[in-house]
Amino acid sequence: MSTFNAPKGTFDMLPPYSETYNRIRIQFGLELRDAGFQYIETPTFEDTGLFARGVGESTDIVSKEMYTFSDRAGRSLTLRPEGTAAVVRSVLQHKLYAARLPVKLWYFGSYYRYEQPQAGRTRQFTQVGAEAIGSRDPLVDVEMIALAVEGFQKLGLTDFRLLLNSLGCRECRPVYRSRLQEFLRSLDLDEDTLRRVDINPLRVLDDKRPEVQAQLTGAPLITDSLCEACAAHHTFVRSMLDDLGIKYEDDPRLVRGLDYYVRTIFEFVHDGLGAQSAIGGGGRYDGLAQELGGPELPSVGWALGVGRTMLALEAEGREIEMGADCDVYGVALGEEARREVFKLVTALRVADIPADMAFDSKKLKGAMKAADQSGARYAIILGDRDLADGVVQLKDLTTGDQAPVSLHLVVDSLKEKLQ
Repeated sequence: MSTFNAPKGTFDMLPPYSETYNRIRIQFGLELRDAGFQYIETPTFEDTGLFARGVGESTDIVSKEMYTFSDRAGRSLTLRPEGTAAVVRSVLQHKLYAARLPVKLWYFGSYYRYEQPQAGRTRQFTQVGAEAIGSRDPLVDVEMIALAVEGFQKLGLTDFRLLLNSLGCRECRPVYRSRLQEFLRSLDLDEDTLRRVDINPLRVLDDKRPEVQAQLTGAPLITDSLCEACAAHHTFVRSMLDDLGIKYEDDPRLVRGLDYYVRTIFEFVHDGLGAQSAIGGGGRYDGLAQELGGPELPSVGWALGVGRTMLALEAEGREIEMGADCDVYGVALGEEARREVFKLVTALRVADIPADMAFDSKKLKGAMKAADQSGARYAIILGDRDLADGVVQLKDLTTGDQAPVSLHLVVDSLKEKLQ
């Protein structure tokens, strides 16, 4: 038994579970690449100020959940709690915006928040995300939503819902903020929540406690305070989603947990996951680049939880078809035969045929059991007599049929059979 265990709230991604995890990465990667997105990877830790300024000091992420430490030079660093701020930082640092706009980027990786571990919520979690940086066109909002929907659907998910709202802009949000603060101060709220009312009242709408939610029934709605431009933007996004046949639910109390959002915000939820029902979400963040010291780059993006998506697939009883890990399994009887089988297995791999073999000089019974467990369709069996005859026994593991094939023709024969 191991002396050490993974830290609380983290996990080892083990096979075969890890195969589904990898398939999600591949599916969304292909989807986004076909839409003109390029892959980006940012450091696991960044300057703490990036997240304090970019995510928002009033958010729970910054105030309660970040893993922050000092390095040997005394610099304050933080394990990345989300992906967008780091991607925008990278775009600004390397001036990617100087080329064609929008800059379309996607990423995949681990993120870290100090939360109370529970089903669907861990301290280490994995996200696949996409950002379109440098366009205020509402069509980009629609494109981002459509790509996420299509990605989920191609994985086989059907029972997820899309929630949609607008948070307005810097012109109309202050009016709503004042109306909301006036309403919230009239409620019976605890001191911590009242402090939040002063700093960022929209965060109160995101409070999941039943005793708080019960008092928010008559809260003013931001959609009633949108300026003309924001209302037109929101109407366009909704009408285009209608045109595409993408179903959504208007949720005027949806705010999300990050301070940088403006106008369009959205969330994907799955009712099979219980309290932690969100499987992803995102929105528009037109002022973030300027907040981080760069030029005006209106942008929109999303991040989807890989772990939550896997739980949603389980809830629907969906299994992702991964294909066989191994198409051909080599079995050798004798030392000289082992050398030849290894060369054949290597040649098969060069020919893009997944192949493996029995190691450690297993006897025939044990080696054939391993062949069955590998999921391979064929076994190549080579003994001393076969070697002398210049043949290998090719066995169909589905039907049990077996026949000799010339050593020099094995690869071509298997390529033909596996087409």
